[in-house]
Amino acid sequence: MFSYKKAKNVLALTAALSVLCSQSVFAATLELDLEETIQRALLTNPNVKIAEYNRKAAKADYSAAKSSRGISISLNHSTGRGGYADNQFFEGVNIGKQIGNSHSNSITASLPIFTGGELQGQIGQAKANYRSMLSAEEQAYNEMKETATTGYFNMLNATNMKALRQESVDRLQAHLDNVIAQYNVGIVARADVLRSEVELANAQQNYITASNEYDVAEATLNNIIGTPLGTTLFLKDRLQYEPYENDMAYCLAYSEQHRPELKQAEYAIDSAEAALVVARSGHMPKVYANASNNWGGNGSDWPGDDDENWSVGVTASMNVFDSGVTWSKIHAAQENLAKAKESQRQIKDNVELEVRTDYLNLREAEKRITTTQVAVASAEEDYHIAVVRYQAGVGTNIDVMDAQEALTQAKTNYYQALYNYNTSKAALNTSMGVGVPVPEPRTFSEPVEDTAAQAADAQSAGTDAAAQTENAASDSAQAPANTADAEQPAAENSASTSTAAENGNTAAAEQTAE
Repeated sequence: MFSYKKAKNVLALTAALSVLCSQSVFAATLELDLEETIQRALLTNPNVKIAEYNRKAAKADYSAAKSSRGISISLNHSTGRGGYADNQFFEGVNIGKQIGNSHSNSITASLPIFTGGELQGQIGQAKANYRSMLSAEEQAYNEMKETATTGYFNMLNATNMKALRQESVDRLQAHLDNVIAQYNVGIVARADVLRSEVELANAQQNYITASNEYDVAEATLNNIIGTPLGTTLFLKDRLQYEPYENDMAYCLAYSEQHRPELKQAEYAIDSAEAALVVARSGHMPKVYANASNNWGGNGSDWPGDDDENWSVGVTASMNVFDSGVTWSKIHAAQENLAKAKESQRQIKDNVELEVRTDYLNLREAEKRITTTQVAVASAEEDYHIAVVRYQAGVGTNIDVMDAQEALTQAKTNYYQALYNYNTSKAALNTSMGVGVPVPEPRTFSEPVEDTAAQAADAQSAGTDAAAQTENAASDSAQAPANTADAEQPAAENSASTSTAAENGNTAAAEQTAE
């Protein structure tokens, strides 16, 4: 007869083969720390690349605007063939239809002498736009640094929660084994067994949820750093508490000097002021120095031939009347300038609010780390007491269940406080404008194909499937295989963050040079 044990083994083998067939033969793995995660994101993310292209385009426009002050030379050539439809007579002599070729050539040089501020205004606009794009690139780098950091912390937190849910399953499984043993010798009632099975089943469901959240966090981080979404990531860091020494006044003062959006607001005002100069130049005269040389005819005439003509002079023009077009442009430029100044005020207020909010969130999470640590210690002691009392026959199963739930919740609160603290620190750095150096092109290690890891995952999945089948047959919940990593949490690399702040941004250096 086919035994239940054999059926379980067959199910396990089937589940393992299913996993191997549904996934690639090789599992790609990659080991990362926080710094490499950030660097990978900065070098691969499209938003950062777009900001870089915008900066380069603005720099080219700025160079073109500055070059407009110099001499411009143009060369023109035209070639034609023509004549008359009828014969032509000259002094009674038939000279024919006079069909032939003609050529016209000219070379002209022009140099602006005075444009009423138009050229200077256009150069000012291009310069302000270039500086704005420099700051926009800096902003893109800072925001991507926060995104990569948060994604890294999300996965660390998911690791902690997965390990915590596994720990809960293991505790409840051990308790259930004890309850069943006592029930078999008639010490406890059947109700204790049933209640313990229910709690274990609930814990297993929570573990499944935590495992899924871990997988999602891993895929999200792969997406951020530009690696295949199925890559298995191993993170070197852990969420931890590192005190933040700066006060709010320092954070606010730092943001006023380094926040890219504030720089962009200043450059927007500069651009609007330059646009007003351009608009006002419509009422001013414009003077150009010109030199030209023209040659052409029916032969092969070139400069120096007899029919050559040249000119050197100065051209001046001034708008006398344009039906109010220039005045309208001036009024529009004035309104745009007023709008830019108002936008600057609004951006300043928003930046201050962001800094204050992120700082307060940081301090709140910091306080909760302390209180949750105390709660975890108390909950662990309470749980052990409840287990000992139940084993001694002086406590109830409800006491153990309640103590177990309280311990899990206390650890959840602790991990969440650590996560909130570190992500708040990352957000605060961004709202302050703490810079990150523009990375140099570099190569990173590629994900490594790991057949052993793949086989282990398949075996683990098969074991879980068999265990669940056994649970359904016996109405007894069993713990899934332990696939969680170590549970101690993990923090931001504050040293690298401060170094980035001091080193600044390559784009910012270009901006200073301009």
